[in-house]
Amino acid sequence: MSTITHSTTASAAGYRMPAEWAEHERCWMMWPFREGFVWHDISRSQQAYARVAQTVRRFEPVTMLVCEEELANARALCGESIDFLVMPLDDSWARDTAPNFVKNGDKLAASIFHFNAWGQKYPEYRNDAAVGHRIAENLGIPTFTANVFMEGGGINVDGEGTILTSESCILHENRNPGLTRREAESILCESLGGKTVIWVPGDPQDLETDGHVDGIACFVRPGVVLCEVGCPDYPDRYKDLQENLRALELARDARGNKLEIIPIGEAHDAEASSERYCRSFINFYIANGGIVFPCYGTESDEEAQATIARAFPGREIAPVDIEDIVLAGGGIHCITQQQPK
Repeated sequence: MSTITHSTTASAAGYRMPAEWAEHERCWMMWPFREGFVWHDISRSQQAYARVAQTVRRFEPVTMLVCEEELANARALCGESIDFLVMPLDDSWARDTAPNFVKNGDKLAASIFHFNAWGQKYPEYRNDAAVGHRIAENLGIPTFTANVFMEGGGINVDGEGTILTSESCILHENRNPGLTRREAESILCESLGGKTVIWVPGDPQDLETDGHVDGIACFVRPGVVLCEVGCPDYPDRYKDLQENLRALELARDARGNKLEIIPIGEAHDAEASSERYCRSFINFYIANGGIVFPCYGTESDEEAQATIARAFPGREIAPVDIEDIVLAGGGIHCITQQQPK
């Protein structure tokens, strides 16, 4: 199955990226298998991915990309309700390598960033860099390629022209040396159909992604942003997150309005089992009618879950234990990518 690769941009062709709460056709995931993905037996992380897939499947279809040698294992752990697509892979972070799906009316297309393994942190990434195009080819949809090294976890949109991103990621020299904020804004708006970019400083302590915004802040509806605020008991971390909060307080969206900000803490009481450990409660997946929510098995889970429930009234909150995912540097949002209906 072939696709059309456009020489123009998604925005120029009339496409834009819908908000994550818009109705989905399905969710895409990628099966973990890379040696060194985690320090323990990877089967534990595979079981955690299967739990996430099965929970998402309660709300919408799931397609799991899997390398051929892992297909039987993935089927056995995930069950018959999950769809599988065999594809050569290097890693397992669908948010970052699957397409940013964009729409023009009822027409679907794929807007694809260049990928270099989060600033060449891993030597093998050629297969993952091709995942977006291969998914688009499988779906038979046109593609647009953005002239920037970036990942899907580095952006969040409100569906009405506003894009959230972080300076520490897209402007990092390991991705786009010399890129200015103005140039980055133009590329993001053209590739996602946006009008306004809201910047947060990011997360200098994030060793894996250099501060993806999906571990910092996200829209819950137009004009309303959920933002992590950290714990004062950890002053360095707290300071970084407060700087992000101040940036959002000063920002205006594509409609020219100030943002309503909902603060949420981190899983500060979870015992980090790796230097890449992800403590973010914002790293959830918005499914059709539900929120697939990360749980750490600590007291902070309950308060964070209550905050999410208030932010998304009418959606079922479906908690999933993700200890064997977050130690690799990401969460539920990082391993999922929505395809809009």
